[in-house]
Amino acid sequence: MSDLFAAARLDQDAPRPLADRMRPRHLSEVVGQDHLVGPDGALSRLIQSGSLGSLVFWGPPGTGKTTVARLLAGETKLHFEQISAIFSGVADLKKIFEAARARRAMGQGTLLFVDEIHRFNRAQLDAFLPVMEDGTVTLVGATTENPSFELNAALLSRARVMIFRALDEEAIALLLARAEEIEDKPLPLDEEGRASLARMADGDGRAALTLAEEVWRSAKPGEIFDSAQLQEIVQRRAPIYDKGQEGHYNLISALHKTIRGSDPDAALYYLARMLDAGEDRLFIARRLVRAAVEDIGMADPQALVVANAAKDAFDFLGSPEGELALAQAAVYLATAPKSNALYVAYKAATRVAKEHGSLMPPKTILNAPTKLMKREGYGSGYRYDHDEPDAFSGQDYWPDKLGRQTFYEPTGRGLEAQIGERLAHWRQLRRGRGA
Repeated sequence: MSDLFAAARLDQDAPRPLADRMRPRHLSEVVGQDHLVGPDGALSRLIQSGSLGSLVFWGPPGTGKTTVARLLAGETKLHFEQISAIFSGVADLKKIFEAARARRAMGQGTLLFVDEIHRFNRAQLDAFLPVMEDGTVTLVGATTENPSFELNAALLSRARVMIFRALDEEAIALLLARAEEIEDKPLPLDEEGRASLARMADGDGRAALTLAEEVWRSAKPGEIFDSAQLQEIVQRRAPIYDKGQEGHYNLISALHKTIRGSDPDAALYYLARMLDAGEDRLFIARRLVRAAVEDIGMADPQALVVANAAKDAFDFLGSPEGELALAQAAVYLATAPKSNALYVAYKAATRVAKEHGSLMPPKTILNAPTKLMKREGYGSGYRYDHDEPDAFSGQDYWPDKLGRQTFYEPTGRGLEAQIGERLAHWRQLRRGRGA
């Protein structure tokens, strides 16, 4: 029955979201992706060459992946077939491949657009390989997740990855201007409110148009909203941030590197981004502790105390008061002197320990709780350091087969400068005493 209505074009009169009504009809109308569809864009060059090849579109939501795939099919005279990995299985793929083979036999190629392609498992992704190789379909997969992690190597070796960028505020502004032309009325927003709406869209063109529709629905005749009123009306769109996926790891990496780079303001910004998106506070606290031991270490051992105290304070206070403790720790770590000498030394010691196996320590420093062990020389000749000059015996504590090693070399930053002086003193004494 629905097909009869469509054939009579009655569906054209049905209400449609603004984003759907504004879907570009030509590649030149796509905004924010000039590096792909501009005059010298990567996709434009492929179209001019007359051969697309299989592609993977990687980018955030609302950046035009589906639209561009549909327009590519039109530009290259390919039949457009669209499926979603969320709702399709191997049986559906087989039917699509059979139809594509029949179409190919009649001289018609097929562009198969697979939305959310990362949702397919490895076996399902392998099903695409033979039809990609023999040209039965030109695959265009769309994903919001990093293809390197979510798609198998065999498929990626047969497809070119095209990166779609989040729309900047200029591109969002262009979309809103087009929306005003289609609706034949201005958005009831002042300049500040308009800029705020563009930021709320968070790089998502579809979200920007949906927000614009909400504004038009909410405004009374002659009413103009400022930024504060806009936030009350639309209740603010949640940030694009999936705690189980790439955004989660990107921001925690950014926080760690800003701490390492001694930029407390950037550290606070990325911390606020994660807190605002609902990140697990203890996940953040664990990374702060890691930064304290990995990037500050002995240059300021108090950094570890502060990071652990922040974790305990959050446990005690909860949200939102406890989040200030995390912010305090982030600023302390960012402004602390930096040293990875301990981190490097630990990795080197671990490597040597694994390479040389279970070497016996010198018997001199082993306890001898039994007569047999005493007869074997355990503990024989051990010198009690507190009874030695400077409370330092200078004994050799290393396994005979390994010999003395040097792992820890202080950087001279912060407290590690004093540690370095003490260490140099002990090493000089050791050399002087022939140990």
